[in-house]
Amino acid sequence: MSLWFAAVQAAPVAVSAVPGNEVLELAMKNVFWSTLLAVCSPLASAQCPPLDGDLVQGGLLWGSTAPGSSVSLGGRELDVLADGTFFGGFGRDAAASAELVIEGERPCRQTLEVTSRQYRISRVDGVPQKTVTPSQEHLDRIARERALVSAAKGQRLQRPDLLQGALAGFEWPTTGRISGVYGSQRIYNGTPKSPHYGVDVAVPTGTPVYAPSGGVVTLAEPDLFYSGGTVILDHGYGLSSSFLHMSKVHVAVGTEIRRGELIGEVGATGRATGPHLDWRMSWRSERIDPQLLVPPMPAATSGQ
Repeated sequence: MSLWFAAVQAAPVAVSAVPGNEVLELAMKNVFWSTLLAVCSPLASAQCPPLDGDLVQGGLLWGSTAPGSSVSLGGRELDVLADGTFFGGFGRDAAASAELVIEGERPCRQTLEVTSRQYRISRVDGVPQKTVTPSQEHLDRIARERALVSAAKGQRLQRPDLLQGALAGFEWPTTGRISGVYGSQRIYNGTPKSPHYGVDVAVPTGTPVYAPSGGVVTLAEPDLFYSGGTVILDHGYGLSSSFLHMSKVHVAVGTEIRRGELIGEVGATGRATGPHLDWRMSWRSERIDPQLLVPPMPAATSGQ
């Protein structure tokens, strides 16, 4: 408030210093009001930090601001690391825009435009019918297993080193032909089901699966109803990878895994018609597209 009164008191003196010069008077008034707006509206005038990642449905976004700041994206408060790193994600059906708000030493307010995507329809025939229309016994099992998965993904591992390693880039957990992509509407044996939230890599049973980035194992199950052999790897602060349909699981809950270490082997367990790895990623409750975070599949193995 003291800056307001200082500006108001100073302006008449500057304007009256050159009486009769209307051009100079108008220029001085413009300078005065520009200064006043800059003082009173820091969020509107501040430069927002550059952002990395993908402003698209299924994308992950991150940046850096002054340490100790608070950051929100689309009304959701984000984790801010001690060095000022912040990140967030957009789900499959995210809205067309999201407001980024930073409060602290370098305040910022910015509306981000989120690119929408067109999702293909994927028809999958030949899966076990029990996985399409499960019995009550199977529904009870599914509910128990979903609780296990939810608890594993719900952990908030405070490991800046793991998160920074993930934001630096992921590697493919296995390489081969991409047989399924993120977001596609799945129709199993003619019955519409939930969208597919991962990227499928079709390779023979027994093909090694490696950690695409470092993390801590929060789930290691050999035979879940839908996903078969399943591992969840926590990369820190609500960011996790899931590996589905594996024939063998080589890790245990609580184990810390480094990038490139073996976690399992490809299989066709759960709801699957053939051997493949289904790699999924989540940020909190949002499903992220893993394919946006890795380099293109090597041409020699892509089969495309």
